[in-house]
Amino acid sequence: MKNLNLLIVEGNLPKENNNFKDSGIQTHAESLKESLSYYTKDLNIEVFNPCSEKSFDRILPNLKKFDGLIWGGSSLNIYNDCIEIRRQISFMKECFKNIKKILSICWGMQVAVTAAGGEVKKATNGAHIGIANDIEINEKGLKHPLYKSKNKKFNSPAFNFDEVVKLPEGAVHLASNKINKIQSIHFKKGISDVWGLQYHPEITYHKMITLIKFRKEKLINNRKCFNNETEIQNHINFIEEEIKRSAKDSRMLELKNWLNHLKAA
Repeated sequence: MKNLNLLIVEGNLPKENNNFKDSGIQTHAESLKESLSYYTKDLNIEVFNPCSEKSFDRILPNLKKFDGLIWGGSSLNIYNDCIEIRRQISFMKECFKNIKKILSICWGMQVAVTAAGGEVKKATNGAHIGIANDIEINEKGLKHPLYKSKNKKFNSPAFNFDEVVKLPEGAVHLASNKINKIQSIHFKKGISDVWGLQYHPEITYHKMITLIKFRKEKLINNRKCFNNETEIQNHINFIEEEIKRSAKDSRMLELKNWLNHLKAA
């Protein structure tokens, strides 16, 4: 079987990725590549960042060559209108016209939902800081290939302050938890079959802890998620306990299931 062509879209601004690298943290595209390699080496992967390209002329004529697309996370908020966000929404619309299978993760799902006519707002029930607890798959989700062999209730790495509040037309809601009613979805737009996740099966809890430490000041002073460093350390301790209980294969099962979907004729 020939190698499949996969496009990974990096959602962070170049400045944020440089900050990651300066702090020894993988970019989200790098994390995705590493997680994908756990399951298969039979992929020709290209990474594209709509924020850093001066134009889309290089990539647009070649979009149809990709068998699939994974659009990952970002520190951006979709409702903060700026040129970089508008460029990402515009590029997602082009992907809908050209790429048949899309896995949209966290920020990626928010971009996909917005580009397809849905809506994303700041979450009203709080945020996920490194972990999402008690995600529960609903009856439609239990029948969906995204969740093949997945436990009905599970925890997952996650880092988000926003949530989908209006689904695109025809979208199917697959899972929820107490923070985000919409934890996963499936919809079709253009020629694309889109699977969306609000959480991050492709990112390790260890990276999430590193991100919490990296964003410590903002989490206390700007986001107001914690009152002090002691509260942050207690939360990190909680995630470290989850690491002892979790297994890589079950954590990344959605990624494996999407790869099987990608390989299917």
